[in-house]
Amino acid sequence: MASVNKVILVGNVGSDPEVRYLDRGSAIANFNLATTERGYVMQNGTQIPDKTEWHAIVLFRNLAEWAEKSVRKGMKLYVEGKLQTRTWEKDGQMRRKTEIIAENVQILYRPEEYRNLGRENGEQPVEALPEVPVQTVDDEDVF
Repeated sequence: MASVNKVILVGNVGSDPEVRYLDRGSAIANFNLATTERGYVMQNGTQIPDKTEWHAIVLFRNLAEWAEKSVRKGMKLYVEGKLQTRTWEKDGQMRRKTEIIAENVQILYRPEEYRNLGRENGEQPVEALPEVPVQTVDDEDVF
């Protein structure tokens, strides 16, 4: 049976992409994306706070070049890709990092200062997504 390695994230860009070019001219872009699970109030009054996860996003070639011109901190993105874990040794210790290798990226929202960024190809503006209200959850619904 085949397996599936698929990740879909909708989150906020935490920093402008860092782009570097390999000797052959291929671009690689890296940035962090934050996804937040909204907090809620349980029926007994217990406040459960927001929980934010940070994801390392990696883009290659044309997608990396596009991100260099179009993606900025604070934008809301849709990212589709696969998980990949790298391991390496540094100072005698094994290091490990899990990254999202993006295959599809779409801008869902741009802060006001970036509204015209990357529009040279006739891209249409995207409006803000509505905020999700805090939800109340029964104690039995948690775990």
